[in-house]
Amino acid sequence: MRFLLPVGLIATTLAIAPVRFDREKVLRVKLQDEKQANIIKDLAQTNQLDFWYPDAAHHVAANMTIDFRVSEKESQSIQSSLDQNKMHYEILIHDLQEEIEKQFDVKEDIPGRHSYAKYNNWDKIVAWTEKMVHKHPEMVSRIKIGTTVEDNPLYVLKIGKRDERRKAIFMDCGIHAREWISPAFCQWFVYQAAKTYGRDKIMTKLLDQMNFYVLPVFNVDGYIWSWTQNRMWRKNRSKNQNSNCIGTDLNRNFNASWNSFPNTKDPCAETYRGPEPESEKETKAVTDFIRSHLKSIKAYITFHSYSQMLLFPYGYTSKLPPNYKDLAKVAKIGTDVLSTRYETRYIYGPIASTIYPTSGSSLDWAYNLGIKHTFAFELRDKGKFCFLLPESQIKPTCKETLLAVKFIAKYILKHTS
Repeated sequence: MRFLLPVGLIATTLAIAPVRFDREKVLRVKLQDEKQANIIKDLAQTNQLDFWYPDAAHHVAANMTIDFRVSEKESQSIQSSLDQNKMHYEILIHDLQEEIEKQFDVKEDIPGRHSYAKYNNWDKIVAWTEKMVHKHPEMVSRIKIGTTVEDNPLYVLKIGKRDERRKAIFMDCGIHAREWISPAFCQWFVYQAAKTYGRDKIMTKLLDQMNFYVLPVFNVDGYIWSWTQNRMWRKNRSKNQNSNCIGTDLNRNFNASWNSFPNTKDPCAETYRGPEPESEKETKAVTDFIRSHLKSIKAYITFHSYSQMLLFPYGYTSKLPPNYKDLAKVAKIGTDVLSTRYETRYIYGPIASTIYPTSGSSLDWAYNLGIKHTFAFELRDKGKFCFLLPESQIKPTCKETLLAVKFIAKYILKHTS
């Protein structure tokens, strides 16, 4: 009997072996003109290119720097095509599997204690939410706002005093599964808020006068999948009618010009918008919660990676929002404040012109709902590690980002009614 157990375990492991990315590459190409942009679009038609920046071939344009993942099998022919067309490119990642394994470069502090310097899987994050409530009952409470497609709970942590009528900020992390640095920041924010209340002047003032609603992982099913099966997974895990392809891009599923880009119609695309706005349980839980707290929510902040940007509306049009000057001022000072810690440089601006046009995003939806200060952080880095930021960069990323978030919150407290 003692001999049989490992064999059984091996069989189970083989049945659901996680996707491996041995010798897969990530290429960065600097496009000089329209002709080169079209070459990339043509290559995307005939090869399996996983676009990391921008997030779809549709957005590829002249004078853009693009990043994409390519399989070992296709990488040589892709590189040959780039060479033949005299296109400037560099290999950001030579062996993706190697980089995935190198992410975990921080040793566990104390076994059993929640670590803010490591990436934490979903089970650890759930246990952490319980611990935060238990440890700071007067300051932190947990609200179940709904469930996912796979029946996992969606938890929001409310930080602040009991009064519902006070100004509030809603923050979410992990809408895209593979962007692990994002949930790491939400955990850090809650931890720092609870820990430094009464010690840090700014945090104390903020929590005395406002509440924060923090959703540490928006796309729970996708996040679990990125830990157990496919590190590069982005979408949620819902089944799609008349397609074997799984998942909707939750950040294309909001009712904000949802129908405006034809490239989001394909269920197999990484940016698939879903069958209708708010079709996904995760999106619906968040929109219902925000609508029901609309009187108090004065700002909405969402965290993504990578590219070091602070973005605001709009994504679906190049038209500037009515309070553009105000948003640009907050974003400029926010990025300046962020850079004071480690001199990390961010750029800022409206989504459409700063990163690329998007439809159905949570940011535009929240803005159109009436929340006039909505921001999206694209956290570290700018393309060395991309989605695979090593754990040794978690704390520096969180510390600098917290400075910007505290500034935004202070501004909201002072300048919104």
